[in-house]
Amino acid sequence: MKEFPWTRLLLLSLAASAVWCGSLLLMNPRSFAASLDVLHAVLPERIEAWSAVPEDRLFDDQTIFEYINGAGEVYRAYNMKRCLSRRYSAPGQPDIVLDVFDMGSSADAFGVFTHDRDGEALPIGQGALYRPGWLSFWKDRFFISIYAQEETEPAVKAVKALGIRVADSIPSEGTLPAMIATLPAGGLVDRSVRYLHHPVVLNYHYYVSDENILQIGPRTEAVLADYERGGERALLLLVSYPDASMAQEALTRFFSLFLPDAAEDGFALMENKKWSTATRRNDMLAVLLESDSRRLAEDLLAEVYPPQEGS
Repeated sequence: MKEFPWTRLLLLSLAASAVWCGSLLLMNPRSFAASLDVLHAVLPERIEAWSAVPEDRLFDDQTIFEYINGAGEVYRAYNMKRCLSRRYSAPGQPDIVLDVFDMGSSADAFGVFTHDRDGEALPIGQGALYRPGWLSFWKDRFFISIYAQEETEPAVKAVKALGIRVADSIPSEGTLPAMIATLPAGGLVDRSVRYLHHPVVLNYHYYVSDENILQIGPRTEAVLADYERGGERALLLLVSYPDASMAQEALTRFFSLFLPDAAEDGFALMENKKWSTATRRNDMLAVLLESDSRRLAEDLLAEVYPPQEGS
């Protein structure tokens, strides 16, 4: 069973009839599969001195656990449809492994990419990052992982060249989740942005509770981001719910189970001397999980929810 690069970062226990042919039409599960098949047919058989090793392997959201240790649940948390894995070999050089994940939507492809945002930025696909021996990026509905089993100079060159070839084989770019635009711009730490809709993914980046007190799930979208302003830091979470009643229920549970000692105005100074609060407008919840000052928390909330006319 493969040891995936993410396994060094996490151990998680997380409890559709058109074919893509240059554009994506109304999709059902069958067309999800076809889109990966179309991409599969144009992947390079050779890159630099490396040749593809027969046979390619395909996995779905159940069999992915046969392939990946530890990180399989991360992909399931982002609604993975299928994964194509191809291995390349060259005499006297380490193998290179290409994994193409069809996440079903550009939002989820972006989301799984944001789970690990360390590395050197490269102009490959959308948002490519390179860490020792490992290149990852997203484009359209796909998340791409390419890694060399040992980092040699020729292997690094081949990994990056393969990334360019794969990215060029995907004709369309994806759009960012709409929620990203709701984040205040000033002081946003760009690489800190995480898009998610599973409570354990949230807990990996910031532990809230063993219980899903914010009711994050398949029908919700969430974005987590760090801010730095004037030497102060804050961590902001925005969650969009299907309706206002569900958002209100989550807000009530948050105060009851996470901030039971909050003052009447909703602010609490926690044991770590950070400020925390939450508020709701319609179907969206804004949660300041941590802020170095109350003023920074107030400013960020005011930017998320600008004063409405007549208020």
